[in-house]
Amino acid sequence: MQFDDQLAIERAMVIVAHPDDAEFGSSGTVALWTRAGVEVTYVLATNGASGSSDPNMTRERLAGIRKTEQEAAAAVLGVARVVWLGFEDGYLEPTLELRKSIAREVRRYKPDAIITSDPTIRWWGEGYINHPDHIAVGECVLRTVNPDASSGLMFPELWREEGLAPHKPKALFLVNSDPADVFVDITETMDTKIKALECHVCQVGDWPVGDFMRERNRQRGAEKGMQYAEAYKLFRLEED
Repeated sequence: MQFDDQLAIERAMVIVAHPDDAEFGSSGTVALWTRAGVEVTYVLATNGASGSSDPNMTRERLAGIRKTEQEAAAAVLGVARVVWLGFEDGYLEPTLELRKSIAREVRRYKPDAIITSDPTIRWWGEGYINHPDHIAVGECVLRTVNPDASSGLMFPELWREEGLAPHKPKALFLVNSDPADVFVDITETMDTKIKALECHVCQVGDWPVGDFMRERNRQRGAEKGMQYAEAYKLFRLEED
């Protein structure tokens, strides 16, 4: 798929902290890309086990529910595979262990483009404090680009013992950066995005998530004369 005159994408990877993060942030884009033949891999850092206030829920049960829901959402979008790194939801830090785990998957699947959280976002407006897991994943993906996945002598055991040669993607997309410099028109996949979000039953419940997302993506689209859009900060990564 030709994203623009400068960027061709055959393989993409979406790296996020929790089940449903990708659906909220970039699933309209993902649906467009898979329709165009792009092989998309999801990498989920955590098990989603903290996302409930039900006093009768256990972490183990919730992790299983969220895995099933995420796999269903990925199927709606045409995602090729979902990789679970297995870290605990809510306890994520930008550690060397997390960095190595993410670098391993980037080397394994060799994406041309990566989509992830913007680690500089600490809050939105006056009503939302960003989850620390989002910040940790975004920070680790930046380190994956340089140096963890791209340098042969960084985590050398990945290459020497696991056969995973260094890989540097062509592009990095940070979700919902403000200001954004790239807007993807998701008008034709807006319904698919909502269908994927609705797979996360334990999180959205009776909340009209479709109405919320249509308004949110309508506002982003209005910035560029589009009906619905997802917005990103795009880094075009130089070749060594």
